[in-house]
Parts: sequence; C-alpha cells; structure tokens
Amino acid sequence: MSRIHLTNRRLLLILALALGAVIIAFGHLNDVLKKHQPGLYSVNRFIDGDTIIVNMNGHTEKIRFIGVDTPETHKPNTPVQCYGPAAAAFTKSTIGHSRVRLVSDSLSTDRDRYGRLLRYVYLPNGTNVDQELIRTGHGFYYPYFPFTKTKQFAAAEQSAIASHIGLWASCHPTPSDNGGYKMDEPAA
Repeated sequence: MSRIHLTNRRLLLILALALGAVIIAFGHLNDVLKKHQPGLYSVNRFIDGDTIIVNMNGHTEKIRFIGVDTPETHKPNTPVQCYGPAAAAFTKSTIGHSRVRLVSDSLSTDRDRYGRLLRYVYLPNGTNVDQELIRTGHGFYYPYFPFTKTKQFAAAEQSAIASHIGLWASCHPTPSDNGGYKMDEPAA
C-alpha cells in the first residue's frame, strides 16, 4: 500500500473515532440537560390538588398554584371535601416524576397570606397544570385575586361545568358571593 493511502486511512479512522466521541458526548450532555434544565424544579411532596413542595436549588419552597382552588384534603378544622382526594391524585399523577417550571404572574402577589409562593405550574411539555385542573373538573377557577389568565381559567371552568365532568358531576359546589364556588360538601 502506498504511504499516502495509508495516511488517508489513518486520518479517516481518527476522524471517525473523534466523530463517535462527539456524538457520545453530545448524547450524554443532552441527557444531563434534560435532567437539569434551568428553571425546572423537582417536586419533593404533593400537599393537595393545588399545593406542592419543590426543591429550588437545595431550598424547599411551598408552591400554591395561581388561579385555581381544589377541594380540601388537609386544611385544619375542615373535613376532607368532595372530590378533594381525586383532585390531589390528579395533580400527583399529572406531574408524576416530572420536574416543573414555575412562572410568576405580573398581576399576582409573590406570596399568599400563608407565605406560600404563588406560581403557575408548567410541565416540561408546556402544559399549565393550574388550568388543566380546572379544565378537567378537578378544581375551581379562583376569581378572588387578580391574575393574567383570568379569562382562560373562567372559560375552562365553564367548559367543565357544561361537560358535567369531575367535581361538577360528583359534587354540589355552592356559588360564592364573589363569583367563584365553594365546597361545603364532605367527601363520600
């Protein structure tokens, strides 16, 4: 074999090995980025349908979903309410082991009176968990404080009511004075 031909083969072999190493490294980097995307947080605990605890860079933070209220399961001096366990289970199964993106709202305060961080909760695929709870009848649109997604959440609730799904099929929510609903009915 000629010397030039042998040099070209070595060069091709080196390039192929280098390209393979780059592909392997990129694949590993892609896995790392998927697992550690900036702005995505792991859920440490599910409190109920509208409250979770997340790990924010080593610090735990209680998150209250903006614009939605689910029937109670853990409120002191309040019995477990109709559809509360179903709403809590829905939130847990919807989020699963996914990391969540937390988004503030320019019209909302940063924290509620209990010190919980108020945020929209998004899945990595872009699903807004707050709105999904309302759309599927697992929670109420919560009109008591201003937030930018008011119209979308109110429309999602009207659709759930009209479709007679979730708590709208299983419970008897009572309209409140401020345009929302409350749940006085205990769980069955």
